[in-house]
Amino acid sequence: MPDIKHFDPDTALDTMVRLFWRQGVATTGVQDIVNATGLNRSSLYATFGGKQELYLAALERYVELRSRPTLARLTEDNRGLPAVAEFFDTLIDTRSTGEYAQWGCMVSNAHAGAENDDPEVRAILDRQHRRLRDALYAALLSAQRQRQLGGGADPDCAADMLALLAHGVNLRSRAGADAQELRRTVAAAIGAATGTANSPTRSAP
Repeated sequence: MPDIKHFDPDTALDTMVRLFWRQGVATTGVQDIVNATGLNRSSLYATFGGKQELYLAALERYVELRSRPTLARLTEDNRGLPAVAEFFDTLIDTRSTGEYAQWGCMVSNAHAGAENDDPEVRAILDRQHRRLRDALYAALLSAQRQRQLGGGADPDCAADMLALLAHGVNLRSRAGADAQELRRTVAAAIGAATGTANSPTRSAP
């Protein structure tokens, strides 16, 4: 076994992200982490701490490497509703196809799991939900400036609704929901939230 001086903590942490993301906390034991990383317990404990500290470090890394860059792109995208539609299109594609199909989102999984009882975990989840909501709000404000929203649409309320919708997509895709059904639901929800039920919001090809 490699000792603490001869392994890359970031590589080990990436392995733990995949393990906790796919399996969740309740069904992942320290021995699973030992087996996946190839490290002994003393090296893991000395570097990261116990299982809860391991999970917190993995959750923070998931947020930093996967969630925050996606939300930053949405925040900076000035196309308005096409940016919102593309965000959800990409979300459904990521959750339904490829290597991570049916893994869900590590953040949304934590919202639904027993780990949500831990105050430190809950603090991370609350911060990330605010980032998600704020990114959607920024895109909706851009849509409002471009007169893309329907009459009476409130970007503030719409951002709250669409943030919850994103979590719903994550959880339903983990349960194996059909991607086309998710797309129809998302399109209807975006239309209802933005007052554009009969207007296309996808980017032009």
